[in-house]
Amino acid sequence: MAAIITEASATSDLKLALATKFFRALGEPARLKILDSLMEGEKNVSELTGLVGLSQGRVSCHLACLNQCGFVKSRRNGKLVYYSIADETVQQLLDISQAMIAKNAERIWACTRVDATLRIQ
Repeated sequence: MAAIITEASATSDLKLALATKFFRALGEPARLKILDSLMEGEKNVSELTGLVGLSQGRVSCHLACLNQCGFVKSRRNGKLVYYSIADETVQQLLDISQAMIAKNAERIWACTRVDATLRIQ
């Protein structure tokens, strides 16, 4: 017997899938470094490469993801492309996450259920 998918459950599933993609985009440490650097103001790829410590190609790939997901915006000035935080909601999201991390740092670090392999060397 085929499962009947209601509009409400399809909408709920779509929302869950979108939320999962949203947080996965933020789940990459390099992308968080890029966003953190952009919180200080717009930068081009060369500037971000030096700040993040990755190759130009890797930084460009991460910026493409952040741009496509709406976290950053870009503008061209001659041959250079400058990136900045897309809008104040992204800034607010990052501020809220930092406040939550500060409040729960020990509990987050002690969590064995989320990415147990991620440890600062």
